[in-house]
Amino acid sequence: MPPKIKGKGSKVGGQKKKKKSQDVDVEIKHRRTALELEILRDHLALRRDETRQAIASRERLQERLQELEAEVERARSDGEAVYAEMNRQYQTLRKETETHSHRLEEEVKVLQKELETCQREAKTAKREAEQALAERDKTLAQLQAYVTDMEAKYEEILHCSLDRLLAKLTTVKLEWDEAALRLHDKHKVQLQQFGLNPLDL
Repeated sequence: MPPKIKGKGSKVGGQKKKKKSQDVDVEIKHRRTALELEILRDHLALRRDETRQAIASRERLQERLQELEAEVERARSDGEAVYAEMNRQYQTLRKETETHSHRLEEEVKVLQKELETCQREAKTAKREAEQALAERDKTLAQLQAYVTDMEAKYEEILHCSLDRLLAKLTTVKLEWDEAALRLHDKHKVQLQQFGLNPLDL
């Protein structure tokens, strides 16, 4: 019987090691996802700062262009060529600013989608980790209940075996006592036949 208990213990140990390895893998995946999420957040914050700076730069350019337009108005008498040049510069700067701003807005949208994807993956990883932990706890509880039940059964078997052994020993002792008494009476009779008193020996 004891070898069976040892075998079960080895099996339980193997299952515990396997569960522990799975828990470690889930924890590593969760930490990696959290780190990637943090990096994306930092990158998104940087892009937002760049967008704000681009908007502020565009506002400053617009203010400057408004000033240039005022100067053009004051200098209209100097010729249409000056106005046309200023207008060309204005259009160029506006297109460059709008292009840069549009590019940054697209990057922000892409990063926002990536952030949402990472958040979903992190939520899924967390749920899987919780499920794995719940299954591990359930398995450990079942194994503990099984071990407890086996211990109780083995203890009952042991007690029954000891009780039977004790009963056999008691029966054997009674038989030995009877045999010793008969042998003693036989020797006593033989000594008396030889004229010897057993009490004198």
